[in-house]
Amino acid sequence: MLKEVDLFNPSKLTLTQYLFFTGKGGVGKTTTACATAVKFASEGKKVLLVSTDPASNLQDVFEVELSNKYKPLTEIPNLSVANFDPISAAAEYMESVVAPYRGILPDSAIANMEEQLSGSCTVEIAAFNEFANLLTDQVVNREFDYIIFDTAPTGHTLRMLQLPAAWDNFLDENTTGTSCLGQLSGLGEQRETYKQAVDTLRDSSKTTLILVSHPKKASFIEASRASQELQELKINNQLLVINGLLPEADDEVSTLIYKQQHQDIKQRPHHLKQFKTYHIPLRAYNVTGLDKLRILLDNEQPKVTANVMIKENYPEISVLINELDKKNTKIIFTMGKGGVGKTSIAIEIANELAQRGKQVRLATTDPADHLHLFAHHDNISISHIDENKELEDYTNEVLDKARQNLSEEELAYVEEDLKSPCTQEIAVFRRFAEIVAYGEQDDVVVIDTAPTGHTLLLLESSQNYAKEVEKTSGEVPETITQLLPRLQNHNETEVIMVTLPETTPIYESMRLDKDLDRAKIAHNWWIVNQSMFATHTTNELLQVRAMNEVEWMDKVATLSNGQFVVKQWKPEK
Repeated sequence: MLKEVDLFNPSKLTLTQYLFFTGKGGVGKTTTACATAVKFASEGKKVLLVSTDPASNLQDVFEVELSNKYKPLTEIPNLSVANFDPISAAAEYMESVVAPYRGILPDSAIANMEEQLSGSCTVEIAAFNEFANLLTDQVVNREFDYIIFDTAPTGHTLRMLQLPAAWDNFLDENTTGTSCLGQLSGLGEQRETYKQAVDTLRDSSKTTLILVSHPKKASFIEASRASQELQELKINNQLLVINGLLPEADDEVSTLIYKQQHQDIKQRPHHLKQFKTYHIPLRAYNVTGLDKLRILLDNEQPKVTANVMIKENYPEISVLINELDKKNTKIIFTMGKGGVGKTSIAIEIANELAQRGKQVRLATTDPADHLHLFAHHDNISISHIDENKELEDYTNEVLDKARQNLSEEELAYVEEDLKSPCTQEIAVFRRFAEIVAYGEQDDVVVIDTAPTGHTLLLLESSQNYAKEVEKTSGEVPETITQLLPRLQNHNETEVIMVTLPETTPIYESMRLDKDLDRAKIAHNWWIVNQSMFATHTTNELLQVRAMNEVEWMDKVATLSNGQFVVKQWKPEK
């Protein structure tokens, strides 16, 4: 065990009243926040635990029905819990904005407004609305010793809320870019509340940001990015918790994991090394129920024995590649949340199809300059997409047009708007469209990191809206106009959903799946990546973890109507 990484024991730390747990999806934010809340409450502290994570399994963890109104748990007298659903809150907010225009604006304009408001930014604002109300509620402040949030606001959300132009009438007149700030329309009465909330977040005597990460390179990179975003906004009181550290190794699989975890911890981004760092060991059991929460952060753990593993063989990736080859699929996307292995899957598919004689164009946003070392066939052409360059080019294009007729204040608004997740998706997608267009000479194009259904609908609805009201958020390139129908052609395109056999990645993939359905994008196949079950490990702790994967692989089998494959865990390269 690394000497500088102590066991996470919140009782021994000097923590503030407000605690925010944040990190990449699936790293254990919810379980860590819950275990912290239970530990404080069992010591006699009055605790309020609130989740605003769209993928929260807070109800499953406590095995009780929860709502957005906090209520005490009878089993733990000092603990009250609330589970806000930002997805529902965002839907309600969207309708409140759109409803006054129904019957006044054309249907296509209404569709455009709804799509503008259906993305991640609206969900962020809905979540922050709950943060703000609690952070400024003096009754709550006096009643509880600790107010714990599962999922912190993003740096992007906080920047949006602080931008002066976001609160003026320019919101109603914006025609300069595909907006993510339209979500703030009508929130003027909340401005003072939001300002107080941001001030509280910045106050190191009141707020602690707890970065939760798996002991993996990709997870550390995401934690570092989030940390830096928030530090730029003067939210400086941060610490790092590494969740899921394997305590020992006794077979080939566990030895590989143990070595990689410790290597990634030592090589974590330099930015993270400035923070006090703690760890939570990998536990064999699923953390549901109060009995498991009470012991999660303890040093001593109960002995857990694995059941005899069923040597079931799930479909392997060759089944999927055979189908892609047989159908002569022209456009293949690998899609999924960060850290699930989209890039490695795209490379493997490209290599396999190339070996079968296909001329393959592989495009990826993977920053590795040595990508060609993994795609190792003469039939493969590589198009590397530089996300930062695409974003810069698109941003400059929009700003050049905006400068022709906007004031300095309005330009400030546009510049902030262009920092949104929507902008990056659209900028990169334009490059994807170009690659597919000039890839006509190739047999197949394999693209890592597919555009979301929301992005596609946003582009399509913006184009229709422009036709109706003669306003446009920028020109829609011909390559995109031509590509959308191709992406909706099930005989030509396949979007492959890549996920992990775990709660959060599965539920996040289900939301992405619905996005694709809304956009009528061709998608059938799922890949369950990095399965411990498929390794047939003999390490007892890992065997128990492997058995817990079965229910999630079975869920994917149902979601995909049997069109899924399983990839066994392998160390990262």
